[in-house]
Amino acid sequence: MTSIRVLVMTVVHHPLDTRILVRQISALVDAGHVVTYAAPFSAHGVEPPVDVTTIDLPRSVGRRRLGALRSARRLLRQTAGDYDVVLIHDAELVLAAASVRDAPVVWDVHEDTAAAVTYKEWIPPALDRVTAGGVRVLERWAERRFELLLAEAAYSERFRRPHPVVPNSTIIESNAPEPGPGRAVCVSTLTKARGALDLIEVGRMLRPHGIVLDIVGPASSDVEEQLRRADLDGDVRWHGRLPHPQAVERMRGATTGLSLLHNEHNYRNSHPAKVFEYLAMGIPVVATPLPLVVDVLDRHDAGIIVPFCDPAAAATAVIELHHDEERRRRLGNNGRAAVLANHNWADDATPFVTAVVAASRKRSRGLASNQPPSPQ
Repeated sequence: MTSIRVLVMTVVHHPLDTRILVRQISALVDAGHVVTYAAPFSAHGVEPPVDVTTIDLPRSVGRRRLGALRSARRLLRQTAGDYDVVLIHDAELVLAAASVRDAPVVWDVHEDTAAAVTYKEWIPPALDRVTAGGVRVLERWAERRFELLLAEAAYSERFRRPHPVVPNSTIIESNAPEPGPGRAVCVSTLTKARGALDLIEVGRMLRPHGIVLDIVGPASSDVEEQLRRADLDGDVRWHGRLPHPQAVERMRGATTGLSLLHNEHNYRNSHPAKVFEYLAMGIPVVATPLPLVVDVLDRHDAGIIVPFCDPAAAATAVIELHHDEERRRRLGNNGRAAVLANHNWADDATPFVTAVVAASRKRSRGLASNQPPSPQ
């Protein structure tokens, strides 16, 4: 396979994002391709990876998004022609890439962005419907102009043509120990919609039983103080964001992994990636009844489903697993076998690389009179 030059870009996601860096960039590098990674390294205070060329961009956060958009657009105007393909990971980078003519652009669609509008705290509720409608228009325009990759097969319902699906499958760690008693874990971005406040209550309920709740992940501003207080009080151990290898280490040997997402439309169409990571580590999962999660856990007998927004039920499930070694082992073994067979990044890495290489061989759409107008 001929080596290609790929520019990977994000201004929204953390530079150490597992999907972007650990899976996709690593797969491209392992396949012999040359990757440049443009991301907000300084804004997040992280060291750039050493195995790829990196470019520092501003971070797009809250209502402070215009500067990052302008910087990304400037970078693309100046350098897009140096690459065989540009791989973008944010909806707003669709706008930044609108004028790119010198290289094909691939948009990796991570989520149902329009559905996610309802719990973005920086968007006024009165503008939710208008913003969601604008996102749908942007998606339709992007489908005409770019190549798309979808993180979930269910996302195909939003588009008119079929597109390659690159699922959030997981890298299988070797020699995972059996799940032990005394320690639950949650690895997640921490927001109200993702159950951050429920986790604090779970930790308080587990503490009298001698069970520790380790929480790994960055917190949104509306839950950060509560998590910090719970950590100081000893109800949970909040570690903040950790690099992927350290986050995986926290999962190793835990009693269970928690996924307490709320009943939001964006979550109903998605497999939480951390559920697969828990299962890959051989630990049972305690999760809320989102349809795709229920399907995986029930079909493979790999966890316990608890009601939405019910910390007491979640704590009870953890306590049951804490006391039942045989059940822990059975659920953990079932989950690991299911991930090995059905959700293994080793099976998805090559199709992903193939899709990016195929996109690099296509001329950007609309170079002449058929160029669609830029989204307004």
